[in-house]
Amino acid sequence: MPVAMITGGSKGLGRALAGALAGQGWDLVLDARTAGVLEDTARELRGRFGTRVVAVPGDVTDAAHRAELVAAAGSLGGLDLLVSNASVLGAEPLVRLDALPLEGLRRALETNVVAALGLVQEALPSLRAAEAGAVVVISSDAAAEPYPTWGGYGASKAALDQLAAVLGEEEPGLRVWAVDPGDMATDLYAAAVPEEADEVRPTPESVAPAFLRLVRERPASGRFAAPALLEEPTGPDGGSR
Repeated sequence: MPVAMITGGSKGLGRALAGALAGQGWDLVLDARTAGVLEDTARELRGRFGTRVVAVPGDVTDAAHRAELVAAAGSLGGLDLLVSNASVLGAEPLVRLDALPLEGLRRALETNVVAALGLVQEALPSLRAAEAGAVVVISSDAAAEPYPTWGGYGASKAALDQLAAVLGEEEPGLRVWAVDPGDMATDLYAAAVPEEADEVRPTPESVAPAFLRLVRERPASGRFAAPALLEEPTGPDGGSR
């Protein structure tokens, strides 16, 4: 069975992607900071799909934890897909740049960018050895558009997009996709803009098929918008937040 690693895999988009991949027969390594919630997710997926799911609680900013994640994938036979989904906002709720705590920005960069690259570096030998190795990083329209209060988070995602684009050039044997999932009903979005929490948004589960399409069709490395993947031919796209 192919093996996928998903960071931030206990809830929201990470959990939805885990369920979608498990339904296609993938074995999983899941990461999240809250051990109890993560193990509950892993247990539910094992029971529903009969797939192997290894839950590895920890913080992706910890190098030892990243090594533990890759070792867990090795115990399942290797690593075919790395999904870098774990993210922090830098401020909750989001604030204008003139009020953004610099420590919050550092935390967003460390989690959303530095840790994501660190995990790729740790996982590259396994991904290169896979028949169809791929990396997915979760982007945002805030990486490309200047939305007020989204500056710090958007800057971290813009940096992540650039790392993904360069990685795709440097690793032609892999597929590297930056995917903007669009607005979703998640805890992260509710924390970012609590005044909009009651607005109706797509569920993460409704977005997950876009990622399955990438994995199935394996288009060239690039940046994609999940809503477009659900209805249009694949091709690099500027996305939507």
